[in-house]
Amino acid sequence: MEKHRIYFDNNSTTPVDPRVVDMMLPYFTEKPGNANSRSHPFGWEATAAVEEATSRLSELLRIKEEELVFTSGATESLNLALKGLAEIWEGQKNHIITCSTEHPAVLDTCSYLEKKGLQITYLKVDSKGHIDLNEMEDAIRDTTICVALMWANNETGVIHPVVDIGKICRRKNVFFVCDATQAVGKIPVHPKEADIDLMAFSGHKFYGPKGVGGLYMSSDKPRPRIKAQIHGGGHQNDLRSGTLNVPGIVGMGKAAALASLEMRDEYIRIKGLRDQLENLLLENIESTSVNGDDYHRLPHVCNLCFKYVEGEQLMVNINSLVAVSSGSACTSANPDPSHVLLALGLSEGDAKASIRLSLGRFSLQEDIIPVFDIMKTEIEKLREESPVWQMFKDGVDLEKF
Repeated sequence: MEKHRIYFDNNSTTPVDPRVVDMMLPYFTEKPGNANSRSHPFGWEATAAVEEATSRLSELLRIKEEELVFTSGATESLNLALKGLAEIWEGQKNHIITCSTEHPAVLDTCSYLEKKGLQITYLKVDSKGHIDLNEMEDAIRDTTICVALMWANNETGVIHPVVDIGKICRRKNVFFVCDATQAVGKIPVHPKEADIDLMAFSGHKFYGPKGVGGLYMSSDKPRPRIKAQIHGGGHQNDLRSGTLNVPGIVGMGKAAALASLEMRDEYIRIKGLRDQLENLLLENIESTSVNGDDYHRLPHVCNLCFKYVEGEQLMVNINSLVAVSSGSACTSANPDPSHVLLALGLSEGDAKASIRLSLGRFSLQEDIIPVFDIMKTEIEKLREESPVWQMFKDGVDLEKF
C-alpha cells in the first residue's frame, strides 16, 4: 500500500480547491465562449463569467473592477509593470529601486532593464530580512521611476511594511510596484490602503488554477501609465492583448471568493500547525534556527537552517514522503545557495543547509508528527555521516577552517 505523501510546498504552488475546479469545468465544455465574442450567447456567457470573477477579485483586494488587468501570472504582471513603466518614462527618468531579496521575476527583469541602460539600486536587508526605510528614502532620486518591493517574501515569509513604503513613495512622487504573489489570499491585501500603484499576483498561489494572474493598476492620481508588452488585438484597454483565459479567470475568481470567506479562520488554523511543527523541530533537533523574522511573516511559512546538513540531500531522502523546498521553485534547478538567505547574512553552508516548509489549506493536524519524525530521523542520519558534524560535536572551532 502506497504511503500517504504530505505536501508542505504550498509556496511553490497550491492544490486547486475542488470547489474551484467545479466552477471552472463548464467553461471547458458546454460554455466554450470567447469573452471577446459579442455576437452570440456563448460569448455573452463568457463575458458575464469574467465580469463576475472580476467582481470577486475586486472585493477581495478592495479595488475597482476597472483597475484589474488579467495576465498569465505574477511573472508576466511584473514584467508588464516594470518594463511598461520604463518605456513610458524613457528619456525622462531612468532609475528603479528594488531589493536584494526580491523574487527572480523582479530581479531578472531589473537586470534586463539595466542592460538597456536603466540604473537599478538594490537595497540590502538586515538579518531578519527587513529593509531600512531611511535607506530606501535616501535612494530616491529625481530620476527614480518606481520602488519595486514585495509584500511578503516567498522564501522566508517575511512581510515588508508596505504601508510605510507606500507613504514614502507617495511623498517622494515615485510609483510603488508590489509583488504580492505570496500574500494575496493568505493575509489581508488591500493595495489602495498601502498607496500601491501596480501590484502583481497569481491564482495558483491561493488555491486557484495555474496560468492565470492579475496586475492591479491604480486609477487614482497620480495614475501610472504603462506600455503594453504583448500586442495583437488591443484587448484589455490595449494593455494586454490575447484571448482571455475564461476558465482560469473563473477559477481565480472563485478562489478569491473562498479566500474572502475563509482567510481569517485559515490563518489561525494554519499558523497553529506551522508553529507546532516549527517548535518540535527547534526543540528536538540540535543547532536548528529560523531564517528571517519569526514574528513578522506569513502564517504558513517556516524556513529553518539545520546546520551541517546538506539540504538538497535531505530533500532527496524524504521526497517520496514529504514535499518541501530549499527556496523559490523558479530557481530550483540552480545549485547555488539561496540569494535571499545569503542576503540575510547566512554563510553559504548554512544557506545550503536550509529548508522551507510551507503549509496550506489542505494541511492536516495528523501530518505534523509524521513530518517531524521523518525530518528528525533523516537529519540525524546525515549528521552521523558528516565529518563536519563530528568535528562540531568534538568542540573544534570550525570558523578556523
